[in-house]
Amino acid sequence: MKTVILTAFLVLASALTSAGQAPASAPAPAKDAADYEAIGRSVVLELAAGRFDKVEAQFDPRTTEAMPQDKLEESWKGLIAQVGAFKEITASHVEPVQGYQRVKLACTFEKATLDAAVVFDTSGKIVGLGFTPSQPKIAWTAPGYVNASAFEEKPLTVVDGKWELPGTLTMPRKDGPFPTRSKEGLVPGVVLVQGSGPQDEDETIGPNKAFKDLAWGLGSNGVAVLRYVKRTQQYGVQSSTEPNALTVNDETVDDARAAAALLAKQPGIDPRRVYVVGHSLGGMMGPRIASGDAAIAGLILLAGNTRPLEVLILDQLRYIATLQREPKDKEEVRQRITAAEETAREIESPDLKPGMMVSVLGTKAPASYFLDLRDYHPAEVAAKLTIPILILQGGRDYQVTSADFEGWQKALAGHSNATLKMYPAMSHLFIAGTGAASPEDYKKPGHVSEEVIRDMAAWIATGKVAPASGVQAGAR
Repeated sequence: MKTVILTAFLVLASALTSAGQAPASAPAPAKDAADYEAIGRSVVLELAAGRFDKVEAQFDPRTTEAMPQDKLEESWKGLIAQVGAFKEITASHVEPVQGYQRVKLACTFEKATLDAAVVFDTSGKIVGLGFTPSQPKIAWTAPGYVNASAFEEKPLTVVDGKWELPGTLTMPRKDGPFPTRSKEGLVPGVVLVQGSGPQDEDETIGPNKAFKDLAWGLGSNGVAVLRYVKRTQQYGVQSSTEPNALTVNDETVDDARAAAALLAKQPGIDPRRVYVVGHSLGGMMGPRIASGDAAIAGLILLAGNTRPLEVLILDQLRYIATLQREPKDKEEVRQRITAAEETAREIESPDLKPGMMVSVLGTKAPASYFLDLRDYHPAEVAAKLTIPILILQGGRDYQVTSADFEGWQKALAGHSNATLKMYPAMSHLFIAGTGAASPEDYKKPGHVSEEVIRDMAAWIATGKVAPASGVQAGAR
Protein backbone atom coordinates (compact mmCIF):
# COMPACT_ATOMS: atom_id res chain seq x y z
CA MET A 1 0.00 0.00 0.00
CA LYS A 2 1.38 3.42 -0.94
CA THR A 3 1.02 5.90 1.89
CA VAL A 4 -1.50 8.64 1.20
CA ILE A 5 -0.07 12.04 2.06
CA LEU A 6 -2.52 14.93 1.73
CA THR A 7 0.14 17.62 1.54
CA ALA A 8 -2.17 20.56 0.99
CA PHE A 9 -4.67 20.45 3.78
CA LEU A 10 -3.72 18.60 6.93
CA VAL A 11 -3.68 21.10 9.76
CA LEU A 12 -1.30 18.90 11.73
CA ALA A 13 -0.18 16.82 8.75
CA SER A 14 1.07 13.40 9.83
CA ALA A 15 2.09 15.05 13.08
CA LEU A 16 1.85 14.35 16.77
CA THR A 17 2.64 17.77 18.19
CA SER A 18 2.36 18.52 21.84
CA ALA A 19 2.92 20.94 24.66
CA GLY A 20 2.39 20.01 28.53
CA GLN A 21 3.62 19.30 32.27
CA ALA A 22 6.16 16.85 33.65
CA PRO A 23 5.42 15.39 37.09
CA ALA A 24 8.08 15.24 39.78
CA SER A 25 8.91 11.69 38.71
CA ALA A 26 10.15 12.86 35.29
CA PRO A 27 13.72 11.94 34.34
CA ALA A 28 16.54 14.38 35.11
CA PRO A 29 17.29 16.92 32.36
CA ALA A 30 19.69 15.86 29.62
CA LYS A 31 23.15 17.41 29.77
CA ASP A 32 24.66 16.88 26.35
CA ALA A 33 23.80 15.82 22.79
CA ALA A 34 24.24 12.14 23.58
CA ASP A 35 21.74 12.41 26.45
CA TYR A 36 19.17 14.18 24.27
CA GLU A 37 19.60 11.64 21.50
CA ALA A 38 19.18 8.70 23.88
CA ILE A 39 16.05 10.20 25.45
CA GLY A 40 14.63 11.04 22.02
CA ARG A 41 15.06 7.42 20.96
CA SER A 42 13.45 6.21 24.17
CA VAL A 43 10.43 8.45 23.59
CA VAL A 44 9.68 6.82 20.25
CA LEU A 45 10.20 3.35 21.69
CA GLU A 46 7.89 4.12 24.63
CA LEU A 47 5.19 5.26 22.19
CA ALA A 48 5.61 2.07 20.18
CA ALA A 49 5.31 0.00 23.38
CA GLY A 50 2.15 1.83 24.43
CA ARG A 51 3.74 3.38 27.53
CA PHE A 52 2.18 6.78 26.98
CA ASP A 53 2.39 7.71 30.67
CA LYS A 54 6.19 7.46 30.46
CA VAL A 55 6.21 9.92 27.57
CA GLU A 56 3.76 12.32 29.16
CA ALA A 57 5.92 12.36 32.31
CA GLN A 58 8.63 14.13 30.28
CA PHE A 59 6.39 16.89 28.90
CA ASP A 60 6.58 20.51 30.03
CA PRO A 61 3.36 22.03 31.50
CA ARG A 62 1.93 23.39 28.24
CA THR A 63 2.60 20.14 26.42
CA THR A 64 0.73 18.12 29.00
CA GLU A 65 -2.19 20.55 28.80
CA ALA A 66 -2.42 20.21 25.02
CA MET A 67 -1.53 16.52 24.73
CA PRO A 68 -2.37 14.58 27.92
CA GLN A 69 -1.93 10.84 28.00
CA ASP A 70 -5.31 9.94 26.49
CA LYS A 71 -4.90 12.33 23.55
CA LEU A 72 -1.33 11.18 23.05
CA GLU A 73 -2.50 7.58 22.85
CA GLU A 74 -5.31 8.46 20.46
CA SER A 75 -2.98 10.42 18.18
CA TRP A 76 -0.40 7.62 18.11
CA LYS A 77 -3.06 5.04 17.23
CA GLY A 78 -4.33 7.34 14.49
CA LEU A 79 -0.82 7.58 13.07
CA ILE A 80 -0.38 3.81 13.16
CA ALA A 81 -3.68 3.41 11.34
CA GLN A 82 -2.20 5.41 8.48
CA VAL A 83 1.35 4.06 8.27
CA GLY A 84 1.20 0.62 9.86
CA ALA A 85 3.13 -0.84 12.77
CA PHE A 86 6.35 0.72 14.01
CA LYS A 87 9.44 -1.30 13.07
CA GLU A 88 12.67 0.49 13.95
CA ILE A 89 14.73 3.67 14.27
CA THR A 90 17.38 3.71 11.57
CA ALA A 91 19.18 6.99 12.32
CA SER A 92 19.16 9.93 14.71
CA HIS A 93 20.96 13.18 15.39
CA VAL A 94 20.67 16.30 17.57
CA GLU A 95 20.51 19.88 16.31
CA PRO A 96 20.21 23.15 18.31
CA VAL A 97 17.28 25.37 17.27
CA GLN A 98 17.00 28.83 18.87
CA GLY A 99 17.87 27.68 22.37
CA TYR A 100 16.11 24.31 22.09
CA GLN A 101 17.56 20.89 21.34
CA ARG A 102 15.78 19.00 18.57
CA VAL A 103 16.36 15.28 18.13
CA LYS A 104 15.51 14.03 14.64
CA LEU A 105 14.97 10.31 14.16
CA ALA A 106 14.38 8.34 10.97
CA CYS A 107 11.65 5.82 11.80
CA THR A 108 10.53 2.89 9.69
CA PHE A 109 6.89 1.85 9.83
CA GLU A 110 5.17 -0.98 7.97
CA LYS A 111 3.94 1.28 5.16
CA ALA A 112 6.10 4.40 5.35
CA THR A 113 9.27 6.01 6.59
CA LEU A 114 8.70 9.02 8.85
CA ASP A 115 10.98 11.55 10.47
CA ALA A 116 10.29 12.03 14.17
CA ALA A 117 11.26 15.23 15.96
CA VAL A 118 11.51 15.46 19.77
CA VAL A 119 12.22 18.99 21.00
CA PHE A 120 13.66 19.73 24.47
CA ASP A 121 13.78 23.02 26.35
CA THR A 122 16.73 24.13 28.49
CA SER A 123 15.43 22.17 31.49
CA GLY A 124 15.31 18.94 29.49
CA LYS A 125 11.51 18.82 29.25
CA ILE A 126 9.80 17.91 25.98
CA VAL A 127 8.08 20.88 24.33
CA GLY A 128 7.51 19.36 20.88
CA LEU A 129 6.87 15.91 19.42
CA GLY A 130 6.04 15.30 15.77
CA PHE A 131 6.12 12.82 12.89
CA THR A 132 6.35 13.94 9.27
CA PRO A 133 6.95 12.10 5.97
CA SER A 134 10.63 11.41 5.48
CA GLN A 135 12.27 13.62 2.88
CA PRO A 136 14.34 11.83 0.23
CA LYS A 137 18.05 12.58 0.36
CA ILE A 138 18.11 14.12 -3.10
CA ALA A 139 20.16 17.26 -3.54
CA TRP A 140 18.21 20.23 -4.89
CA THR A 141 19.71 21.81 -7.98
CA ALA A 142 18.78 25.19 -9.38
CA PRO A 143 16.42 25.16 -12.37
CA GLY A 144 17.80 26.30 -15.72
CA TYR A 145 15.92 29.60 -15.64
CA VAL A 146 17.85 30.82 -12.59
CA ASN A 147 20.59 33.43 -13.03
CA ALA A 148 22.49 33.16 -9.76
CA SER A 149 24.54 36.26 -10.56
CA ALA A 150 21.39 38.40 -10.68
CA PHE A 151 20.60 38.26 -6.95
CA GLU A 152 22.04 37.75 -3.50
CA GLU A 153 20.59 36.28 -0.32
CA LYS A 154 20.79 37.12 3.36
CA PRO A 155 19.09 35.78 6.49
CA LEU A 156 16.13 37.77 7.76
CA THR A 157 14.03 36.88 10.82
CA VAL A 158 10.29 37.54 10.84
CA VAL A 159 9.19 38.58 14.33
CA ASP A 160 5.52 38.40 15.29
CA GLY A 161 5.15 39.00 19.00
CA LYS A 162 7.12 36.32 20.82
CA TRP A 163 7.47 34.16 17.71
CA GLU A 164 10.68 34.46 15.74
CA LEU A 165 10.74 32.78 12.35
CA PRO A 166 14.07 32.43 10.55
CA GLY A 167 13.87 33.34 6.89
CA THR A 168 15.80 34.37 3.80
CA LEU A 169 15.62 37.52 1.69
CA THR A 170 16.42 37.02 -1.98
CA MET A 171 17.41 40.45 -3.29
CA PRO A 172 18.09 41.44 -6.91
CA ARG A 173 21.54 42.99 -7.25
CA LYS A 174 21.69 46.78 -7.41
CA ASP A 175 23.45 46.79 -10.77
CA GLY A 176 20.85 44.58 -12.46
CA PRO A 177 19.00 46.34 -15.34
CA PHE A 178 15.61 44.96 -14.32
CA PRO A 179 12.40 46.40 -15.85
CA THR A 180 10.85 46.03 -12.40
CA ARG A 181 13.17 48.69 -10.95
CA SER A 182 11.58 52.09 -10.29
CA LYS A 183 13.07 55.46 -11.18
CA GLU A 184 14.27 55.64 -7.58
CA GLY A 185 16.13 52.35 -8.04
CA LEU A 186 13.72 50.32 -5.90
CA VAL A 187 12.40 46.85 -6.72
CA PRO A 188 9.10 45.17 -5.83
CA GLY A 189 9.02 42.37 -3.28
CA VAL A 190 6.85 39.38 -2.46
CA VAL A 191 6.23 37.37 0.69
CA LEU A 192 5.73 33.63 0.19
CA VAL A 193 3.04 31.97 2.35
CA GLN A 194 2.98 28.16 2.58
CA GLY A 195 0.25 25.57 2.47
CA SER A 196 -1.05 23.56 5.45
CA GLY A 197 1.00 21.63 7.93
CA PRO A 198 4.49 22.33 9.28
CA GLN A 199 6.58 23.74 6.42
CA ASP A 200 10.15 24.96 6.06
CA GLU A 201 10.99 28.18 4.23
CA ASP A 202 11.43 26.33 0.92
CA GLU A 203 8.09 24.50 1.25
CA THR A 204 10.03 21.26 0.84
CA ILE A 205 7.84 18.36 -0.30
CA GLY A 206 9.76 15.22 -1.20
CA PRO A 207 12.73 16.23 -3.36
CA ASN A 208 11.03 19.46 -4.44
CA LYS A 209 11.45 22.97 -3.07
CA ALA A 210 8.75 25.06 -4.71
CA PHE A 211 9.46 28.21 -2.69
CA LYS A 212 13.18 28.10 -3.41
CA ASP A 213 12.33 27.78 -7.11
CA LEU A 214 10.06 30.81 -6.80
CA ALA A 215 12.59 32.85 -4.81
CA TRP A 216 15.49 32.21 -7.17
CA GLY A 217 13.33 32.44 -10.28
CA LEU A 218 11.74 35.75 -9.29
CA GLY A 219 15.07 37.04 -7.97
CA SER A 220 16.53 36.40 -11.42
CA ASN A 221 13.75 38.60 -12.82
CA GLY A 222 14.16 41.63 -10.56
CA VAL A 223 11.66 40.74 -7.81
CA ALA A 224 12.78 40.46 -4.18
CA VAL A 225 11.40 37.51 -2.21
CA LEU A 226 11.07 36.89 1.52
CA ARG A 227 10.43 33.30 2.59
CA TYR A 228 10.47 32.03 6.16
CA VAL A 229 9.92 28.94 8.31
CA LYS A 230 6.26 28.48 9.13
CA ARG A 231 5.32 28.97 12.76
CA THR A 232 3.92 25.45 13.14
CA GLN A 233 7.23 24.05 11.87
CA GLN A 234 9.26 26.18 14.26
CA TYR A 235 7.08 25.96 17.38
CA GLY A 236 4.67 23.06 16.92
CA VAL A 237 1.54 23.27 19.07
CA GLN A 238 3.08 26.16 20.98
CA SER A 239 2.34 28.24 17.88
CA SER A 240 -0.54 29.72 19.85
CA THR A 241 -0.66 31.27 23.31
CA GLU A 242 -3.60 28.89 23.82
CA PRO A 243 -2.70 25.56 22.13
CA ASN A 244 -6.26 24.28 22.27
CA ALA A 245 -7.55 27.46 20.63
CA LEU A 246 -5.27 27.52 17.58
CA THR A 247 -6.67 29.29 14.52
CA VAL A 248 -5.39 29.88 11.00
CA ASN A 249 -4.44 33.39 12.11
CA ASP A 250 -1.87 31.80 14.43
CA GLU A 251 -0.77 29.34 11.78
CA THR A 252 -0.51 31.67 8.80
CA VAL A 253 -2.22 35.07 8.67
CA ASP A 254 -0.51 37.07 11.42
CA ASP A 255 2.99 36.02 10.40
CA ALA A 256 2.35 36.84 6.74
CA ARG A 257 1.34 40.38 7.68
CA ALA A 258 4.42 40.72 9.89
CA ALA A 259 6.61 39.47 7.03
CA ALA A 260 5.08 41.96 4.58
CA ALA A 261 5.74 44.83 6.99
CA LEU A 262 9.32 43.66 7.48
CA LEU A 263 9.94 43.35 3.74
CA ALA A 264 8.61 46.85 3.10
CA LYS A 265 11.26 48.29 5.44
CA GLN A 266 14.24 46.64 3.73
CA PRO A 267 16.71 48.86 1.84
CA GLY A 268 16.12 48.74 -1.89
CA ILE A 269 12.49 47.58 -1.60
CA ASP A 270 9.67 49.71 -2.93
CA PRO A 271 7.22 49.76 0.00
CA ARG A 272 4.38 50.60 -2.41
CA ARG A 273 4.94 47.31 -4.26
CA VAL A 274 4.92 44.57 -1.64
CA TYR A 275 2.81 41.57 -2.67
CA VAL A 276 1.69 38.40 -0.91
CA VAL A 277 2.08 35.11 -2.80
CA GLY A 278 0.05 32.34 -1.15
CA HIS A 279 0.17 28.68 -2.11
CA SER A 280 -2.63 26.23 -1.29
CA LEU A 281 -3.81 27.17 2.24
CA GLY A 282 -1.69 30.32 1.86
CA GLY A 283 -3.69 31.08 -1.29
CA MET A 284 -6.96 30.42 0.48
CA MET A 285 -5.98 32.84 3.24
CA GLY A 286 -4.51 35.49 0.92
CA PRO A 287 -7.70 37.59 0.85
CA ARG A 288 -7.89 37.60 4.67
CA ILE A 289 -4.22 38.55 4.90
CA ALA A 290 -4.70 41.48 2.51
CA SER A 291 -8.06 42.59 3.92
CA GLY A 292 -6.38 43.37 7.22
CA ASP A 293 -3.32 45.12 5.77
CA ALA A 294 -3.68 48.19 3.55
CA ALA A 295 0.07 48.18 2.81
CA ILE A 296 -0.19 44.99 0.69
CA ALA A 297 -0.16 46.06 -2.97
CA GLY A 298 -1.59 42.89 -4.47
CA LEU A 299 -2.12 39.13 -4.22
CA ILE A 300 -0.88 36.15 -6.21
CA LEU A 301 -2.83 33.03 -5.29
CA LEU A 302 -1.29 29.73 -6.40
CA ALA A 303 -3.68 26.77 -6.20
CA GLY A 304 -5.74 28.54 -3.58
CA ASN A 305 -8.95 26.76 -2.65
CA THR A 306 -12.36 28.39 -2.44
CA ARG A 307 -14.09 25.35 -0.92
CA PRO A 308 -13.88 24.32 2.77
CA LEU A 309 -10.96 22.14 3.86
CA GLU A 310 -13.14 19.22 4.92
CA VAL A 311 -14.67 19.11 1.43
CA LEU A 312 -11.24 19.09 -0.20
CA ILE A 313 -9.98 16.28 2.02
CA LEU A 314 -12.95 14.14 1.02
CA ASP A 315 -12.51 14.92 -2.67
CA GLN A 316 -8.80 14.07 -2.49
CA LEU A 317 -9.50 10.70 -0.88
CA ARG A 318 -12.24 9.88 -3.37
CA TYR A 319 -9.89 10.71 -6.22
CA ILE A 320 -7.10 8.59 -4.73
CA ALA A 321 -9.57 5.71 -4.40
CA THR A 322 -9.92 5.69 -8.18
CA LEU A 323 -6.17 5.09 -8.52
CA GLN A 324 -6.05 1.99 -6.33
CA ARG A 325 -5.79 -1.43 -7.97
CA GLU A 326 -5.23 -3.83 -5.05
CA PRO A 327 -8.32 -4.82 -3.02
CA LYS A 328 -6.54 -4.14 0.30
CA ASP A 329 -5.52 -0.66 -0.89
CA LYS A 330 -9.06 0.10 -2.00
CA GLU A 331 -10.39 -1.02 1.38
CA GLU A 332 -7.91 1.12 3.29
CA VAL A 333 -8.83 4.23 1.32
CA ARG A 334 -12.52 3.38 1.74
CA GLN A 335 -12.00 3.36 5.51
CA ARG A 336 -10.30 6.73 5.32
CA ILE A 337 -13.16 8.13 3.27
CA THR A 338 -15.61 6.93 5.93
CA ALA A 339 -13.49 8.60 8.64
CA ALA A 340 -13.23 11.81 6.58
CA GLU A 341 -17.01 11.87 6.14
CA GLU A 342 -17.37 11.67 9.92
CA THR A 343 -14.80 14.47 10.27
CA ALA A 344 -16.81 16.64 7.88
CA ARG A 345 -19.95 16.02 9.94
CA GLU A 346 -18.09 17.01 13.12
CA ILE A 347 -16.71 20.18 11.55
CA GLU A 348 -20.07 21.23 10.11
CA SER A 349 -22.11 20.29 13.19
CA PRO A 350 -23.87 23.14 15.03
CA ASP A 351 -22.81 21.36 18.22
CA LEU A 352 -19.11 22.03 17.58
CA LYS A 353 -17.87 24.39 20.28
CA PRO A 354 -14.58 26.05 21.31
CA GLY A 355 -12.44 23.76 23.44
CA MET A 356 -13.50 20.63 21.60
CA MET A 357 -11.18 18.60 19.37
CA VAL A 358 -11.82 17.22 15.89
CA SER A 359 -10.28 14.02 14.53
CA VAL A 360 -8.69 14.72 11.12
CA LEU A 361 -7.36 11.55 9.49
CA GLY A 362 -6.22 10.15 12.79
CA THR A 363 -4.81 13.33 14.28
CA LYS A 364 -6.50 15.77 16.63
CA ALA A 365 -7.07 19.40 15.72
CA PRO A 366 -8.75 22.07 17.87
CA ALA A 367 -12.34 22.94 16.97
CA SER A 368 -11.31 26.59 17.14
CA TYR A 369 -9.43 26.16 13.87
CA PHE A 370 -12.51 25.11 11.93
CA LEU A 371 -14.91 27.41 13.76
CA ASP A 372 -12.72 30.33 12.71
CA LEU A 373 -12.95 29.24 9.06
CA ARG A 374 -16.67 28.48 9.14
CA ASP A 375 -17.72 31.99 8.09
CA TYR A 376 -14.67 32.71 5.93
CA HIS A 377 -15.33 32.56 2.19
CA PRO A 378 -12.09 33.45 0.41
CA ALA A 379 -13.56 34.25 -3.00
CA GLU A 380 -16.18 36.54 -1.48
CA VAL A 381 -13.55 38.36 0.57
CA ALA A 382 -11.35 38.68 -2.51
CA ALA A 383 -14.19 40.24 -4.48
CA LYS A 384 -14.39 43.07 -1.93
CA LEU A 385 -10.72 43.95 -2.32
CA THR A 386 -9.64 46.74 -4.66
CA ILE A 387 -6.03 45.62 -5.08
CA PRO A 388 -4.82 43.60 -8.13
CA ILE A 389 -5.18 39.83 -7.82
CA LEU A 390 -3.55 37.10 -9.91
CA ILE A 391 -5.07 33.59 -9.67
CA LEU A 392 -2.98 30.70 -11.05
CA GLN A 393 -4.14 27.07 -11.19
CA GLY A 394 -2.67 23.77 -12.35
CA GLY A 395 -4.84 21.54 -14.52
CA ARG A 396 -3.29 18.34 -13.08
CA ASP A 397 -3.88 19.41 -9.49
CA TYR A 398 -6.11 16.86 -7.72
CA GLN A 399 -5.91 18.68 -4.37
CA VAL A 400 -7.16 22.09 -5.44
CA THR A 401 -9.13 21.61 -8.61
CA SER A 402 -11.00 23.39 -11.38
CA ALA A 403 -13.97 23.60 -8.99
CA ASP A 404 -11.95 26.01 -6.87
CA PHE A 405 -10.71 27.90 -9.93
CA GLU A 406 -14.31 28.33 -11.05
CA GLY A 407 -15.12 29.66 -7.59
CA TRP A 408 -12.57 32.43 -8.08
CA GLN A 409 -13.83 33.11 -11.62
CA LYS A 410 -17.41 33.52 -10.48
CA ALA A 411 -16.62 35.75 -7.52
CA LEU A 412 -14.15 37.95 -9.40
CA ALA A 413 -16.20 38.34 -12.59
CA GLY A 414 -16.72 42.02 -11.84
CA HIS A 415 -13.23 42.69 -10.47
CA SER A 416 -11.40 44.88 -13.00
CA ASN A 417 -7.98 44.10 -11.46
CA ALA A 418 -8.33 40.31 -11.36
CA THR A 419 -6.37 38.05 -13.71
CA LEU A 420 -6.86 34.27 -13.84
CA LYS A 421 -4.85 31.63 -15.68
CA MET A 422 -4.98 27.86 -15.90
CA TYR A 423 -1.93 25.72 -16.81
CA PRO A 424 -3.27 22.39 -18.09
CA ALA A 425 -0.06 20.38 -17.50
CA MET A 426 0.80 21.70 -14.03
CA SER A 427 0.48 19.90 -10.69
CA HIS A 428 -0.33 21.33 -7.27
CA LEU A 429 3.32 22.44 -7.07
CA PHE A 430 3.15 23.93 -10.58
CA ILE A 431 5.51 21.28 -11.90
CA ALA A 432 4.69 20.05 -15.40
CA GLY A 433 3.69 16.42 -15.86
CA THR A 434 1.62 14.02 -17.90
CA GLY A 435 -0.98 11.36 -17.21
CA ALA A 436 -3.19 10.93 -14.19
CA ALA A 437 -1.93 12.90 -11.18
CA SER A 438 -1.21 10.92 -8.01
CA PRO A 439 0.55 11.21 -4.63
CA GLU A 440 3.57 9.56 -6.30
CA ASP A 441 4.16 12.79 -8.22
CA TYR A 442 5.49 14.37 -5.03
CA LYS A 443 8.36 11.87 -4.95
CA LYS A 444 9.61 12.92 -8.39
CA PRO A 445 12.11 15.78 -8.55
CA GLY A 446 11.08 18.77 -10.61
CA HIS A 447 10.85 22.54 -10.64
CA VAL A 448 8.16 25.19 -10.71
CA SER A 449 7.50 25.91 -14.37
CA GLU A 450 9.45 28.73 -15.98
CA GLU A 451 6.19 29.90 -17.56
CA VAL A 452 4.73 30.44 -14.08
CA ILE A 453 7.82 32.39 -12.98
CA ARG A 454 7.68 34.57 -16.11
CA ASP A 455 3.97 35.22 -15.68
CA MET A 456 4.36 36.23 -12.05
CA ALA A 457 7.27 38.59 -12.78
CA ALA A 458 5.48 40.10 -15.79
CA TRP A 459 2.27 40.63 -13.84
CA ILE A 460 4.13 42.38 -11.02
CA ALA A 461 5.90 44.61 -13.55
CA THR A 462 3.02 45.31 -15.98
CA GLY A 463 -0.19 43.88 -14.57
CA LYS A 464 -0.44 41.42 -17.47
CA VAL A 465 0.38 37.77 -18.22
CA ALA A 466 0.75 35.91 -21.49
CA PRO A 467 -2.58 34.39 -22.59
CA ALA A 468 -3.10 30.66 -22.24
CA SER A 469 -4.20 28.74 -25.30
CA GLY A 470 -7.89 27.88 -24.99
CA VAL A 471 -8.02 28.93 -21.34
CA GLN A 472 -9.01 32.24 -19.86
CA ALA A 473 -6.19 34.60 -19.00
CA GLY A 474 -6.42 38.33 -18.58
CA ALA A 475 -8.28 41.02 -16.74
CA ARG A 476 -11.82 40.34 -15.65
